[in-house]
Amino acid sequence: MRKLLISLLGTLFLCTNCVYPLKGLNTAYAEPKPIPSYAKWGVFATKKTQVKYPYARILDYLHIGRISEPQSSTEKFKLWLKDNGREFGVLINIQYDNETGRVINVTFKETSN
Repeated sequence: MRKLLISLLGTLFLCTNCVYPLKGLNTAYAEPKPIPSYAKWGVFATKKTQVKYPYARILDYLHIGRISEPQSSTEKFKLWLKDNGREFGVLINIQYDNETGRVINVTFKETSN
């Protein structure tokens, strides 16, 4: 009886390893994406847009780029909005002081494309 029990446990062990021979070696890990440097300005742009267009829904968001100057920088964004069936784009420029991060100027310009 004891031999039978040992034999069954051994077979079970071997079969388990045959079914999952590479278990643990096939593990994939997702690497976290770094937060882009413009992220805080993107949040600022969406909040300012919601204030300017309170009834519009923001459909999409694009960081166009940054213009860097010695004293200040300007982050450029395009948001796509929908308001009462009308879809339109809004170009937003956020100029800020490089040292303090204080906002100097924010401009909005609507666009049809």
